Amino acid sequence: MTDRQLISSGSPFEKTAGYSRAVKQGALVHVSGTTGYDYATMTMPEDVAEQTVNTLETIKAALAEAGARFDQVVRARYYVTDRAYVEPVFAVLGQYFGEVRPAATMILCDLIKPEMKIEIEVTAQLDEIDN
Repeated sequence: MTDRQLISSGSPFEKTAGYSRAVKQGALVHVSGTTGYDYATMTMPEDVAEQTVNTLETIKAALAEAGARFDQVVRARYYVTDRAYVEPVFAVLGQYFGEVRPAATMILCDLIKPEMKIEIEVTAQLDEIDN
């Protein structure tokens, strides 16, 4: 069995709900659904674009802790709570994933707290040399 590495962002939700921000196992890094909280202050910006940036920066840090990079993301799932948020979210996603272009899905749905407007989960594939 390959080594399993659990990665935390420091969110209190991780212990309460029993999950890890990310799990690295073998050559894969799975990053859990991540919302726009600033985990240092536990605040959530009102603007969906700012939430998207916070979300992606939290994901970036989790990937880095697992030894992965954004350009190794092969799958992304985006959950938004309002159709009106799609264009502002796309603008931010293009800045982070424009050259990476992972397989992606966007779903319109409710999230668990009303202030949450976006949630993103990704999977990264480590290079053979990284593994």
